[in-house]
Amino acid sequence: MPAPKLDDAAIETNLSALDGWSRKGDKIERKFEFDDFLTAIAFINRIAPLAEEADHHPELFNVYNRVEIELTTHDSGGITQKDFDLAAAIDAVA
Repeated sequence: MPAPKLDDAAIETNLSALDGWSRKGDKIERKFEFDDFLTAIAFINRIAPLAEEADHHPELFNVYNRVEIELTTHDSGGITQKDFDLAAAIDAVA
């Protein structure tokens, strides 16, 4: 059974508890910048096991030293608590 979508108030409350994340329609996103390409890729490799363990896979975009992450719960059709839980885990790695 898919996780329940959060309403706008719950999304805003959860966003206020995170640093650097913002809402982009039915997703939350954050942009990271690193010293170089290898550091950016190492960051992606550190968060991959977290996503796999949570069975919740982010949309990742990498250009040189930048990594952009978008989270949404596709099977729920929007933002759920799973997105915020993974965002917090990603922040702990960053």
